[in-house]
Formats: sequence, structure tokens, C-alpha cells
Amino acid sequence: MPTSAAHMDRRAWAQLLVLCGAVFLEGIDVAMLNVALPSIRADLGLSTGMLSGVISAYVLGYGGFMLLGGRTADLLGHRRVFLFWLVVFLLFSGLGGFATSGWMLLAARFVTGVASAFMAPAGLALVTAMFPAGPARIRALGVYAGTAAGGFTLGLVAGGLLTAIGWRWVFFAPVILAALLLAAAIVLVKEPEAARPRGLSGGFDLVGAFSITGAMLLLAYGVVRLERPGDGAALTVAVFAGGLVLLAAFVAIEHRAANPLVRLGILRSAALVRTDLSALLFIGAFAGFQFLMTLYLQELRGWTTWQTGLAMLVLGIDTVLAPTLTPRLVNRFGNLRVLLGGLVLAAVAYGLFLPVGLDWAYATMFPIMGLLGVAFALAYGPLTMAATEGVDESEHGLAGGLFYTAIQFGTALGLSAVTAVQVAALGGDGSRGAGLDALRIALTVPFVAALAAAAITAFGLRARAAKAAEPAGEAIKITA
Repeated sequence: MPTSAAHMDRRAWAQLLVLCGAVFLEGIDVAMLNVALPSIRADLGLSTGMLSGVISAYVLGYGGFMLLGGRTADLLGHRRVFLFWLVVFLLFSGLGGFATSGWMLLAARFVTGVASAFMAPAGLALVTAMFPAGPARIRALGVYAGTAAGGFTLGLVAGGLLTAIGWRWVFFAPVILAALLLAAAIVLVKEPEAARPRGLSGGFDLVGAFSITGAMLLLAYGVVRLERPGDGAALTVAVFAGGLVLLAAFVAIEHRAANPLVRLGILRSAALVRTDLSALLFIGAFAGFQFLMTLYLQELRGWTTWQTGLAMLVLGIDTVLAPTLTPRLVNRFGNLRVLLGGLVLAAVAYGLFLPVGLDWAYATMFPIMGLLGVAFALAYGPLTMAATEGVDESEHGLAGGLFYTAIQFGTALGLSAVTAVQVAALGGDGSRGAGLDALRIALTVPFVAALAAAAITAFGLRARAAKAAEPAGEAIKITA
């Protein structure tokens, strides 16, 4: 390899490490807070509704602004958007650590979610622009996705340990990490030629931006309200209706806009739609399972937060496998086959947990959780790789925005679905036996969601094989 090429390669991998740090930061930020919620409620005296709002505020900010964030990064520059919102993330995470009331936490989490909505698609677009399509990009995205997955799983352990010291460190620790990443990013992260911003010379679709952001906010809020099926059903329906009306208005606006915020033609890609739908179902299943296992271990088994975190540490095996094993498998068997294998393994793992009992030893749970960690390693990386596959470099921010929107809505929908099913199954009976039965019923939600994701991916694999066989079939007809 020539010296200049070797230098560029080292520089690209140095930038990748910084971007991996940022996506890891987003993952642990969410996971750590989930573990700390009981301690936060006890210290600040928050109601159940306010505590749920702390989680919902992040979902609203993230899901509501993701598409706007992705397109803004394409137009203004991925590096510029990434750095600016990393600063915002740092500041408002710190505000959460100093919170003395529920409203301060709500504001901090909402803006932190908005910051993540701009950072995530910008970071993914920078990664795909730095590495050319092929083995190098597959390996880079494997590392990137593995780091992101590791943030979700290792954050549970870190959250348990930090909460034992004091819940405010769940907010302060990300501030320290964000500051280190910002210093490194300013020096190392550069805008690749392929990701050069288009600018706003043709104007910015403000009406489209407001309509899609309003639609995403309302739809995200509607999904969050599903957690309380008996609490204002009419209002929930009205929220969904308002979101759908704004979404329809956005489609009409984009059809007529001279410089649309979202080129609707990108949604004609069946592969992109299948990828995002599979991501929604897969991440939703994992989020719901993670929530139910936390309740099972802490409320039904009486384990502490740090014991719960350590019990789930085996899920972090994806942090090792995703950047090492997954890219090799993708190079050998193809993206969709590896993804399908991961989704099937996830469904098997969730199915094995369905008969969980109060007397289960950890030795029984450990291999099943390990299987789920392997499944996550095989699925999350290929999903990330497929998110921008076949999409023009100038729209990678938009494609990333669609992908992360699917992930965020999947997380919200997964949590809401398992909560609604569990509450309905519990029926007001607070006994441990009833709680275990309700939890078993709720565990069918991630199981069914994983099966649905596997079916969608299998259909995509079949469609790709049929498309690849078309030219051969046509050639036979011509010869005949």
C-alpha cells in the first residue's frame, strides 16, 4: 500500500473511532437512565406519570426531529451538524445531572433526544462517506454497529454501578465522555469529498420541515400513550389522527416543493423499506424484552440494580462479535442471509424465555441471554449496512434519518406494547404469581415481533434471488 493511501486509511479509522464513541455515548445514555429511574423517583419524589414522561421526552425529541436532522446534515454538512449537536448533547446532559424537579429532567431529556436525532444520521453518513463501498465499508459499519449495540447492553451495567454511587452520575458520566469526544472530533473528523454539503442555495423547505416534525412528534406521543390503554383513549386516537393528517400534508407539500426536504422517491426502494421495517420490529422486540427482564429480576426476584446489570452483561458479547465475526460472515454469505440468521436466533431466544419461572437459576438464563447477544451481533450490523445500501451518497443522511427513526419508533412501540399487554394481563392483581403470568404473556410480544422481522427479511432474500435470476431467464427465452 502506498504511503499516502496508508495515511488516509489510518486517518479514516481514527475518525471512525471518534464516531463510534459518539454512537456508543447515545446508547449508554439511554440504557443507564432506564436503570436509574427508581432511584430518581425516590430522590425527587416523582409521580409515575412524570417518571414515564422522562423516558417519553427523549423519545419525542429523537423521533420527532430525526428526519429533519438527517436532511439538514445532507444540506449543511455532516461534520458541522455533528459537532454542533454534540455540544448541545453535552450541555443538556449536564443539565439533567443538576435537575431538582421533574420538569428540569423533562426539558433536559427532550433536548438531548433532539441532539441525538441530528447526531445519529450525520455520524452514519460520515462513516459511509469515509469508506468506499465493499469490504472496507462492511468492516467499518460492523465496528460502528457493534459499538452502538454495545452501548445499549453495557449501559445497563454502567448504569447499575453509577446509580449505586448516585443517580446524578448517570448524567455526568456522558458529559465527561462527550467532552473528550468533542475535543477529538474537532481535530480528527473531516468532511469527506463524497459527503460535501449541497448548501441552501435552492432554499430550505420550511413548511415541509414543520409538517414532518409535527407529524413525528404527534405519532411518537401517540405511541408513548399506548402504554396506558385505559388513560384517555379518545385523546390517544386524536393524537394519532393529528399525526396522520400532518403526515399526509407533508406528502402533498413534498410533491409540489421545488426543493423538497425529503425526496419521496427514496421510499420507492423496497429494500430500504424492508430494512427499516425489520429494524423497527427487531429493536422494538429487544427494548420490550429488556424492560420485562428488568422487572422480572428486580421486582419479582428482588435483585438489586447492579446485580441486574451484571446479569445482562452477557448481552454485551455483541460488542466483540459485531466488529469481528459479522463482517466476515457478510463478506462470505451476504448481508441478508446473516441478518436472517440473527433474526431467527433472536426469535428462538425469546421463545426459550416464554416459560420463565420464579425458581429459574441464573445458569438457566445465561445461555439464552448469550444466544440473544449473538443474535444482536448478527442482526444489528447488517441492518446498519443495509440502511444506506443502493442510496446515493448525497442522501445518506436522509437514509440514516429514516433508519434511526424506525429504530426509535421501534423502541417506543416495543416498550408500549409490552407494558400495555402486561397491564391488561395483570388486571389489578398485585401478587407475585399474577405478576409472573402477566410477564409471560407480555414476553410473547418480542417473540412475535422477531418472527415478523425474520419473515420480512426472508421475503427480501427471496425477492433478491428472483431478481438476480431474471436476466438468466430472459436470455433462455431469447436463445429459444
